[in-house]
Amino acid sequence: MNSFHLLAIIVFVSLIFDFTNGWHDAASSIATIVSTRVLRPSWAVIWAAFWNFVAPLTFGTAVASTMGKGLVDLHLVNQQVLLAGLMGAIIWNYATIRLGIPCSSSHALMGGYGGAAIAAAGFKSILWHGWTLPVIFIFVAPVIGLFVGLFVTIISSWLVHRQSPSRVDRWFRRLQLLSAAAFSFGHGTNDSQKSMGIITAALVTTGYMTKYVVPDWVIICCALAMAGGTMAGGWRVVRTMGQRITKLQPFTGFAAETAAAVTLFGTAAAGIPVSTTHVITGAISGVGAAQRLTAVRWGVTRRIVWAWILTIPAAGLLGAAFYHIFILWLH
Repeated sequence: MNSFHLLAIIVFVSLIFDFTNGWHDAASSIATIVSTRVLRPSWAVIWAAFWNFVAPLTFGTAVASTMGKGLVDLHLVNQQVLLAGLMGAIIWNYATIRLGIPCSSSHALMGGYGGAAIAAAGFKSILWHGWTLPVIFIFVAPVIGLFVGLFVTIISSWLVHRQSPSRVDRWFRRLQLLSAAAFSFGHGTNDSQKSMGIITAALVTTGYMTKYVVPDWVIICCALAMAGGTMAGGWRVVRTMGQRITKLQPFTGFAAETAAAVTLFGTAAAGIPVSTTHVITGAISGVGAAQRLTAVRWGVTRRIVWAWILTIPAAGLLGAAFYHIFILWLH
């Protein structure tokens, strides 16, 4: 199999990953608006898919650069590494979707990519400084989401405390359309850029590009794949995020989505690959805790956190395994 055919496979598999990413993580982006019954599920996925598509076309590609060339030394990897990393991430994504566990597609791709690179060239292939912020933000991002969610809930409560419950509910049903759009836009600014980074890395390592610049066609294809995955919906993840952590109303749904969107805009601008799932989980926990600590089902959040911790090493092992499989197959 020549390099062009392998490159075509990498592009195709990258788009499949983006589809599963939209299916998995975008389920988190519609969980609140579906659970509060502001939109029907079919309309919610259309709404989210649109903003997921628009975001990477307008916000830049800082996250793509971090993912593609900031984690692994491109001089020490080849196409098999990229393909193996993608397959490791896809398998982990599919397994957690089936289990209804809202873990991170972003960190699954990081783990798969890193594990395949280590299998190919050893630990010297890893750019450790590039992993520092993404790994730290596994723990920091949900905490930021929690405190911003807590803050938004307190401020919003103070602003409407003299209004009748029916009036508050009516207004926040309208506002939640905006907050859901903002959160889906934030999801698109971060998550669809991961595959853009991998495809661009493949173009550079095969010599089709000399400089690491994400082409427009890559941005459009990845945005479309993400939007398509969102349209597919991930209803088991929706139930976990929207119903099992805490009970959500339009008011609290608005606060959670707004908090998550603010966090995602900041991390995307800084080029830090974070998980939208981590952020919205923290934000939902924050709005629940603003009412009372017992309103949050902390047992559910502990299960989710364990999935977060296991994602990078588990996807890394899968990526390494696929690399050895591809080496045997291609030779």
